Amino acid sequence: MYALVDCNNFYASCERVFQPQFNGLPVVVLSNNDGCIISRSEEAKQLGIAMGAPEFKVRKELEQHKVKVFSSNYPLYGDMSKRVMTLLGNFTPDVEVYSIDEAFLNFEKVKIENYTNYGIEIKDYIQKCLSLPVCIGIAPTKTLSKVANRIAKKFPKQTNGIYVIDTEEKQLKALKWLAIEDVWGIGYRLSKKMKLKNINTAYDFTLPQNEVFIKMTMGVVGMRLKMELEGNPIIETDEIETKKSIAVTRSFEHSITNFEDLKERVATFATVCSEKLRLQKSSCSTILLYLMKDRFDSEVQQYSATHFITLPFPSSASFTISNAVIAKLKEVYEPNTVYKKAGVIVMQLVNDNEIQLNLFEAENPKFKKLMTTIDCCNQKVGGKKIRLASQDLNRTWKMKQNHLSNQYTTKISEILTIKC
Repeated sequence: MYALVDCNNFYASCERVFQPQFNGLPVVVLSNNDGCIISRSEEAKQLGIAMGAPEFKVRKELEQHKVKVFSSNYPLYGDMSKRVMTLLGNFTPDVEVYSIDEAFLNFEKVKIENYTNYGIEIKDYIQKCLSLPVCIGIAPTKTLSKVANRIAKKFPKQTNGIYVIDTEEKQLKALKWLAIEDVWGIGYRLSKKMKLKNINTAYDFTLPQNEVFIKMTMGVVGMRLKMELEGNPIIETDEIETKKSIAVTRSFEHSITNFEDLKERVATFATVCSEKLRLQKSSCSTILLYLMKDRFDSEVQQYSATHFITLPFPSSASFTISNAVIAKLKEVYEPNTVYKKAGVIVMQLVNDNEIQLNLFEAENPKFKKLMTTIDCCNQKVGGKKIRLASQDLNRTWKMKQNHLSNQYTTKISEILTIKC
């Protein structure tokens, strides 16, 4: 049996953990630069505030209903996510982190007499330790556990946030209830094709007469999904894998035209990519530099472009990656052009112990020891005090965050203060 544990309204719930005065009140969380609504409490949903709505369009509505607005606080959300996943490890050795607020649990190695009671135990444990509400769906396959979780969320009063599909009757009822567009792996375009073939529910998807169409349309992926919905576990719990690419992209706080300012931002992005590479003990062979100009500038025909850089040898050193990106920037930089966003993506990753040596070119062997020393110092001191000369020592990424809460669990100066 598998379980899908999903934190309810995760970002909004994280804010309420440390500010319980907003429990029972409408709360929304905004995206980067306070752009769009990306998380809503149940109270905000009941007011009809749409997910993804631009903040400036619904500002009057938010003020009218006295909705509490927060800017995205990703250090807090990331830390709370790690705590949730750590707690889930107490209930099974097989935990697959699916997203920041979701995880699959495999109960194959755990003896459980009553799955509903076990789900309640998990839910109460997370609530007690972190004050975060969760819904749990339990079923024989990962896809069905997704279905069960959706039922638990849709009918919280009837299910108490826990729903178990453990009989054929429950499975059949769930499949007939679930719309085809809500099936895990079926997107908007696929659902339109399915409906043209009169496949309107998950149950229709499993019918034998639709097998040929599903195989033609979705191939092996569709057949695996069909078997999962029928109760045959095909999609196994994945181990945590090394990332195949690492990206750092940001919109600028203000538009940039000066080369030195753009160079500083790009060098910082490249350095962060390098740090992430070293953290997973990988090196990259290819780098992608992404630049976006002001799309509303009438004189600009192409407002975004990507530029590839191939390294002569795989590397994770900040010097190598940053210098390569800066050299490419010098080639493609256009004076008097307004730049709104930039990014660095490292690709073609390889494990450090599997690097193919180059007979004619090699990286300075001192770089590896130096990078290790810098990483250790920054980890101990915090705040990334040691940086490259091409970076601004006094600058950090700045976004429009007019409603930012404290980093209660990751910054010692912003921890909760209790007055006794």
